[in-house]
Amino acid sequence: MENSADRLKQFLNSRQQQGEVTLLTADASTREYFRIPWNGETAIACVYPEPFDAEKQNYLDVTRLFLSVGLPVAEVYDKDGDLGVIVEEDLGDTILRDVLIAGTSEENARLRNEAITLIARIQATTPKAREMHSVASTLKFDTEKLLWELNYFKEHYFTTYLGRPLSAEDDAALTKEFTELAGELEKCATVLCHRDFHAANLMLDPKGKMRIIDHQDARIGSPAYDLVSLLLDRITEVPTREWLADRRKYFLNVRVTLGLGRLDEEEFAQEFRLQTIQRCLKAAGTFSFQSATRGKTYFIPFIEPMFRISIRGAESLGRFPAIRRIIGREIGASNA
Repeated sequence: MENSADRLKQFLNSRQQQGEVTLLTADASTREYFRIPWNGETAIACVYPEPFDAEKQNYLDVTRLFLSVGLPVAEVYDKDGDLGVIVEEDLGDTILRDVLIAGTSEENARLRNEAITLIARIQATTPKAREMHSVASTLKFDTEKLLWELNYFKEHYFTTYLGRPLSAEDDAALTKEFTELAGELEKCATVLCHRDFHAANLMLDPKGKMRIIDHQDARIGSPAYDLVSLLLDRITEVPTREWLADRRKYFLNVRVTLGLGRLDEEEFAQEFRLQTIQRCLKAAGTFSFQSATRGKTYFIPFIEPMFRISIRGAESLGRFPAIRRIIGREIGASNA
């Protein structure tokens, strides 16, 4: 199949769109993004590595769902499944992560609260997802999926990144606790989740409105999943327990204002800790893979904080001794 740039050129010629095309970075994505001319203005073209069926394509399906309930995602202007191209609204270049790095504590708190509200709004979309038979309502963070992510971490951190596979004893000990963790979290999977809801997947458009991107992997999961991702993904310093408790409380209150059921604060804290262990170890696996195989070494500084927050979660629960021992050993090695 032709490369992305050639297929995009073919697409633009077929739509009689002429002008400068600029390649944009796509972080850990296998897709390529371009800013393109579009009817006298600009738009963003996402070019997939393979053709797709526009009726069944996940990104288009979830976009239709989110737009139907007023969630702030980019409008889709055009598509060509054979060429693997989707053209959508240009949201600009302002990534929330960059804004938070440069912002004041007061402004950052406001923006995080706005993002937390979006998580609750996505969860409130769960009945609509089922009504529309969205692909997102048919996918779930079940034991198989959660365990796959944990094993992805195990393989790509220890073997791909370190080149030091686990001993048979340690591998078996982690597998036992990973299976237990995944089984418990499957029971919590009751609401729609973005699945990768962090500050690099939120943008502020030219009017300053917060917009959601990269939502094609939405699925049913724990109410804690996206909150863990937003608050703990790609951190370099582990936040205090008090700060996390405050953010959890804010989230639970927002859910109530949106008509969602009230969740017990302590029970949710326990669920949040379980999800923290799973989500942060999965993220460490992604950072390891991207660093080792794709040269994206800027992910490396985020690995150790993922370990520290996972261990703290296990300690707070008073459980998962193998995770605490084996992952704790890695922190000790990095500090040696």
